[in-house]
Formats: sequence, C-alpha cells, structure tokens
Amino acid sequence: MVHEKYYELQKKVDELTSRKNKKTDFYNGIYDRYEYPVLTREMIPVTWMYDINKDTNPFFMERLGVNATFNSGAIYLNGKYYLVARVEGNDRKSFFAVAESDNGVDGFKFWDYPILLPDTCKDETNVYDMRITQHEDGYIYGVFCSESKDTSVNDLSAATAAAGIVRTKDLKTWERLDNLKTLRSPQQRNVVLHPEFVDGKYAFYTRPMDDFIETGSGGGVGFGLCDDITHAVIDEEKMTSLRKYHTITEAKNGAGAVPIKTEKGWIHIAHGVRNTAAGLRYVIYAFATDLKDPSKVIAEPSGMLIGPRGGERVGDVSNVVFTNGAIVNDKNEVFIYYASSDTRLHVATTTIDKLVDYVFNTPQDPGRSVECVAQRCELIRKNLELLNR
Repeated sequence: MVHEKYYELQKKVDELTSRKNKKTDFYNGIYDRYEYPVLTREMIPVTWMYDINKDTNPFFMERLGVNATFNSGAIYLNGKYYLVARVEGNDRKSFFAVAESDNGVDGFKFWDYPILLPDTCKDETNVYDMRITQHEDGYIYGVFCSESKDTSVNDLSAATAAAGIVRTKDLKTWERLDNLKTLRSPQQRNVVLHPEFVDGKYAFYTRPMDDFIETGSGGGVGFGLCDDITHAVIDEEKMTSLRKYHTITEAKNGAGAVPIKTEKGWIHIAHGVRNTAAGLRYVIYAFATDLKDPSKVIAEPSGMLIGPRGGERVGDVSNVVFTNGAIVNDKNEVFIYYASSDTRLHVATTTIDKLVDYVFNTPQDPGRSVECVAQRCELIRKNLELLNR
C-alpha cells in the first residue's frame, strides 16, 4: 500500500516544478535574472528519497535524503532544454540527473531515474560538475570531475581529481571512456570539450592543478589537443585565460560552460576565485578566443559577469556562483545556468548580440587602482559632455 504521505509531498514537488518563473527588476543591460531557482532539492521526486510502501516505511521516514541540486551541464535538443544536474545526497556523494523543460526558465522536471554511469573506474568515489558538449562528430559528450582517495598520503581528506569522459546519443545510454590524461598536470578539474575539431583533433579546455584544491603552478585555463577521445591524452597545455594578481581570478579560475560560437569569436563563460577573510569567493566572468585558434584570447572584459546576490549568497558553501552549462536556442537566446552557494540552480537569460557587445566592448581591467579610476573618469567625462550639449 502506498503511504498517504507520499501524495502530500509529491503534490508540493509538482507545485514547485509547475510554478511560473518571472524576471526580477535587476538591470545591467547584459542579462536578466529570475525570481526563482530552476532546480532545488525540494524539486527532487519523492520516490528518490522515500520508501513509499506503508508496510516497510510506516513512519514515512526519508531513507536516501538529498542535500542539494546545483552545478549543471546543459543542452538544447529538438526544441527542449535539458539540464544534467549535480545532485548531492545526504551521504555527500553526488550523481547526475536529467531535468527537462519546454522553455528553459521554469517547468524543469527530473526524469524517472538518475544517470547510472558505467562502473569502470573502481577507485572513483565521487563524480560531479558535468559539462555537456554536442560535438561535430555526432556524439554528445559529458566531461566531469572524477574524484578518488589519494592513497599516497596518510590523510583521510586527501583526494585526487581527474576528468572523466562519457558519451551518448540520447542522454539515456552512456558509454564511459578513459579518463583524460594530461602529461604535465598531475590533476585536472573543470575540463570542457570544445564542440569542434581543431586541426583535425579533439580540443579540451583544462585547469592544470598540482593537488586537489590548489592550482599551484597552474596559471589559468589551459588548452590542449588529442587524437583519440576514447583514450584521450594531452601532451602539451597552452594557457588561455590567465590568473592575475588582485583580480577575480587571483586564487584560481576554470572553464565553465561549453564555448559559444559567434561571428567575432568563441565566447567563454568561466569562473574566477579570490580569497577573502570569509573564505573563497567564486564569481562568473567571460572572455573570448579566436575562431581559428581557440587557445588565443582576443577579448577580456573587466571584472565579473555574475556574482552572488541576496539569498544566493547563503548555502552550503556561501558567497559562491558557479556555472558549467549554457544553452543557445534557435532564436539566438542564451540561457546561462548557474548555481549559488553549492545549493540550488538559477538561470540568467540574454542574447548572442548582447553577449558579443559585452565581451568585445567592455573595457579591460588596466590592473591598477589609479588607472581604473582614470578609466572611470573618462567614461564620466564623455557622459557629462553628452548631457550638457
């Protein structure tokens, strides 16, 4: 017999998933924010967390709880919007789950089952933050962080990070490929597969790391090529978007969403990290690389694109926004899916034209306060001259 509490809880889930979203009054001319998150733990199907049988769960206790639903890859297929979200259980283990929407800003509903990846990496303990690339070779690829215990040191919290790779045609059946190997970087996180071949090879944006947390000698977002994606090996990593002192990328930075192709260049939506007295602060920024040479940065607007605001600042890991998924639909509308504080998932919407204008016409950071003030004063001077005509 189905426990009567199931119907009560599932009704709340259905009300949340069917709730209409609306734009807030936030304005910067670049993108729109929305009142409600697109995914939260409260939207997880009841059948994922409870044994709904009254005989075996008479008190209707949560058996397999969910703590958070956040960092999500994204893809647009056949007129629908799909998120491959990171769902974190109460046991701290993350897994991937597909949620589907008709319009990209609300109505996201999870499929009946989460993704059960092929268990080919026996040392792997945790997986998370999948980037979804629709590649010109005909496959949809997912590149994610594969975390394992670091057995080389006597530290229970020590871990190693690698880039796991899977591929699919329908988001339902997944083939696990070998983890990416980078010969000069002992660990990798935040790896993104470029959607096109470069010089006939598969291209990856990497984040070289000396250990699980610190980038160490890793100077920023890397770029490398490999011949065979089923056994991907990168011999050399060029650096693209560099970490810089006293900027939003000072502590570390990493690729986010799959690059967006425009007439002027590839637009990248990435994350930057700086340290503060309250801990690490993650924000989202943008830059562009050359169409013919995607490793070459050609535009770097100053500062952050998206930072945490209001309630977004509060969560499991506070003062954080992070993206690993964006969608461009057939109307050239752009949907940037970003998580706040490792807890919930939001969307910001814009257009290709607005993104191109922002990335290529926003001034660069000159690097010093005195020059930043001079830059701002010049903007003010031009505006006052126009107002006083």
